[in-house]
Amino acid sequence: MHRFTGAGRGRAAGRPATTHRDYLDRLAKIDPSIEVRRGERFVDDGTVVTSAGVSAGIDMALHLVARYDGAESAEFTRAGIQYEAPEPVPGSGA
Repeated sequence: MHRFTGAGRGRAAGRPATTHRDYLDRLAKIDPSIEVRRGERFVDDGTVVTSAGVSAGIDMALHLVARYDGAESAEFTRAGIQYEAPEPVPGSGA
């Protein structure tokens, strides 16, 4: 499956990661060294960032905007796409 391409190639080996709740067990089976994080919308491990689904991917993207361009830019982006996060996005200042 395409969502596990990086995991299957070892990019997530030994790292924390998440994915859609329906595929968490499959992710763990692909590489037992992956620290599968259940219940987290996204996981940022520096150079590898994973998300748990579509809206969680938006949270992840806003987190990355905040990381690279600041909380004000992340809030501007969030407002521009009319997205209401289910909880504050870490690093966005929201």
